[in-house]
Amino acid sequence: MSDLAIVGAGLGGLSLALALQQAGQACTLVERAPELTEVGAGIQLGPHVMRRLYGWGLKEALHERIALPEALEARDALRGTQLATLPLGSYCEQRYGAPYATVHRADLQAALLRAVEQGGNTVLRLNTPCSSWVEQHDGVTLELATASALAPGQILAQGEEAATQTSPAKVPLHASALIGADGLWSRVRASGWALPEPVSTGHLAYRAMVPQALLPERLRSQTVTVWMGPHLHLVTYPVRQGEWLNVVVLMQAQDTHHPVTPGWDLTRHPHDMAADLQAAMRGCCAGVRDLLSMIEQWRVWPLFVRDTLAGPDQMARGHVALLGDAAHPMLPYLAQGAGMAMEDADCLAQCWTQTDLTIPQRLHRYAVARWQRNARVQLQSRRNADIFHATGWMRWGRDLGLKIMGQRLMDQPWLFSG
Repeated sequence: MSDLAIVGAGLGGLSLALALQQAGQACTLVERAPELTEVGAGIQLGPHVMRRLYGWGLKEALHERIALPEALEARDALRGTQLATLPLGSYCEQRYGAPYATVHRADLQAALLRAVEQGGNTVLRLNTPCSSWVEQHDGVTLELATASALAPGQILAQGEEAATQTSPAKVPLHASALIGADGLWSRVRASGWALPEPVSTGHLAYRAMVPQALLPERLRSQTVTVWMGPHLHLVTYPVRQGEWLNVVVLMQAQDTHHPVTPGWDLTRHPHDMAADLQAAMRGCCAGVRDLLSMIEQWRVWPLFVRDTLAGPDQMARGHVALLGDAAHPMLPYLAQGAGMAMEDADCLAQCWTQTDLTIPQRLHRYAVARWQRNARVQLQSRRNADIFHATGWMRWGRDLGLKIMGQRLMDQPWLFSG
C-alpha cells in the first residue's frame, strides 16, 4: 500500500510531495502528462509563500532564478500617472520575514522537481492518468491508466520513454489517502463531489514575456506595476533575476466568434487576438501602447470560476482531500493561485504527521485549517477584478483612495503574515 497518493504534479502536487519529504513521509505522485513542462509565464510569490519555500530548503535554488522587485506600483493606464507605491525589498524582509519575489513558473517547477527527486521519498509516475478511484474502509484504490508499457511498480521518470501499447494498461494502486492536486478541471473532485462545473467569467488573460535588453530604457522595469483602466488592467514585473519582463493583460473578451470553453486558446485565432488587444488598449497611455507593440507572441487563457468555498467538506471527505485549484480556483486579480496551493501543501503535510489521529481526521483537520483563508482569498480576488476595472465614479473613488492612503491600502498583512 502506498502511504499517500497525489494526483497532479503541478506546483501544488510537487509542493506537497516536498513538504511530506521534509517531514520524513513517503508518497506516490502520479501525473497524466508524459513530462513536466510549464508555459512561459511568471507568478508572484509573496513573503508568506517565500517563508514556506525557504522552510523546504529551496532558498539557494530560488535565488538563482527569482527576481526581487523593488516596489509595487499602481498606475492609471490611460494617463500613465502613478497613483500609489508600496516598497517591497527590505520592507517585506523586515515586516514579514521574507522577500516579495517574482519567478518564471517553469523555474519554480524545476526547483521543486529537483528537490523532490533528490529526496528519494517520492515515487513519481509520469504519463499515468488516474482514470477513476474508489474509497474503501482502509483507504482508496486508484485505477491508473497509461499508454506506456509500464509494469506495476515501475517508475517512469522525467525524460524517460516507454514503449506504447495499443490500449492503455490498467494498474491499480491502493493508498491510505488520495489527494487531488489536478487543477481546475480536477477528475478527483468530479468523482467525489457533486458540485457544479467551473463557469466562464468572460475575462481573458493575455500573457507574454520579453527580454528587457530588447526594450528601450524607459520601458524596462524592476517593479511590479499594475496599470488600471476601464474594463481592463495590465501587470508587468521582472523575472529571471530581472533579465525578462513578464506582461499580463486582463480584459473582458471582445471576440464573440469563438466561444470561451475549456482548453480554448485565442492563439489559434491570431488575427482576432491582435485586433482584440489593440482595440482594448487604444485609449491607454503611450508607455503601455509602446510596450505592447514590442511583443510579437501572446498566449491567452479564458478565466473560469467556481463558487467560493462554503465549508471544510468541500476540501476533504473521508480518505480524500483536494488541494490548490482542484479545491478553490483563484482568479488572478490577487496573484494567489500558486501561493494558496503551496500554503495548502504546507498545512496538509503538517496534519499528515499527526499520527494520533485517524487518516480522515487528519484530512478534516487540514480542511478546517484552510477553507476560510482560501475562501477569503477567492472573494478578494473577485473584488479586485471590479476595483482594477472600475469605471465612472467608482474609478474616481479608487484613484483618490490610492493617492491618499496608497501604502496602507496596498499592503496586506492579513495575507502576507499568514
